Amino acid sequence: MTGLALTRAPPAPRPLRFLLSAPLWGVVAGAMLAAWPDAFAGGRWSPAAVALVHVFTLGVLGNAMLGSLLQFLPVAAATAVPAARLAPLAHGALNLGLVLFVVALHRDPALLWPASLLLAVALLCVGVPPLPALLRAGAQRLLRGGIGLAIGSLLATVALGMLAAAVLGGHAPLPLDRLVDAHATLGLGGWMLGLLASVGSVTVPMFQGTAAVPPRALAAWLAGALALPALAAVARLCGAPALVPALALALPALAFAGTLLWLHGHAPHRRNPSLVRAWRAGSIALAGAGIAAVAAAGGGPGAMLAGILALGIGLPLLVNAMLLEIVAFITWIALRGRCPRGVRIPAVGRLVTDAEKHALLRAHLATAGLLLAALAWPPLVRVAGLAMTLAYAASTACLLRCLWRAHRFALEHAHARETPP
Repeated sequence: MTGLALTRAPPAPRPLRFLLSAPLWGVVAGAMLAAWPDAFAGGRWSPAAVALVHVFTLGVLGNAMLGSLLQFLPVAAATAVPAARLAPLAHGALNLGLVLFVVALHRDPALLWPASLLLAVALLCVGVPPLPALLRAGAQRLLRGGIGLAIGSLLATVALGMLAAAVLGGHAPLPLDRLVDAHATLGLGGWMLGLLASVGSVTVPMFQGTAAVPPRALAAWLAGALALPALAAVARLCGAPALVPALALALPALAFAGTLLWLHGHAPHRRNPSLVRAWRAGSIALAGAGIAAVAAAGGGPGAMLAGILALGIGLPLLVNAMLLEIVAFITWIALRGRCPRGVRIPAVGRLVTDAEKHALLRAHLATAGLLLAALAWPPLVRVAGLAMTLAYAASTACLLRCLWRAHRFALEHAHARETPP
């Protein structure tokens, strides 16, 4: 844990409210899939597919990434988070807005605009305040710059999402397909993959035992990964074919997967095997999603396959596996503050055990296999949805056990505060 400013860690509830919400939305996604077995057959524009995409991008991934950001910035990136007291507001707006968004797609289209406003408020409350500090010169400039540019991509994604909502509401005569492609390109490439790579430059060596990525290589990758989606989004808005944004997503995804697999293969320290396996599987799924997206944009099949590989399998495997580490780490920091000096705090690995991580990895990999099989044989969609519900429910239970173990330990050692030295 060297190099981390543990004294700057925010109060544990601030990031935890986001992090604990992420797997709950996974449960919702599984239930939706079980209830809508024709979700895959309707294509990317069906209400069921659009709802599922946003449940994953905003509910599962959005909650996890925003919560992680609130913890990572002060502790690892030496960046304060101004207006951090807005976190409860942002959390409420994000999750209420997502509920309204799903309802709007299926029941009441009039709710689409208020849902979009709530989602925009949530993302702006977390993304805007730290942006000036991230882009300012100083220590860890590469790390902070990468995160800052990823947040910039998020803000552009929000703007395009608002425009798409206006088009759906009949308030803006713009080409919806171009807007949605640009929105997805910036959200998936610039925001999600850009943030994962930036934060991963610290967390992958720390938690997975790999060597650090050389600064020049990281700078080159970040420049490409953040610039390509932005340029492709602009080009798509100006009328470029769908192949352009597909390539802008595929190339960084392939580079990310190749680099990660190389780092794992040459790791000087072997640790956290379940996390390593999850990141290997997730990065391979992302690479496959990029290839499928290019094939689909070039006129071949694969659009739904690309979406499932990226949003249903690849990114969730990366984020959910890291979620266990982050929640355990936050809980460990909070436990240090609750217990007096002289009390030996349980290690992070005792708050979430290797056996639990391995069991959860198997559950999520089984779900991934069923999702791919369901794409080929639609009767399996309900089974895949039920498997997803169970896998994310197990993840939720694991996180709650982590918190309970820490709480029980603190209660058992509370008397030490009253014991004279």
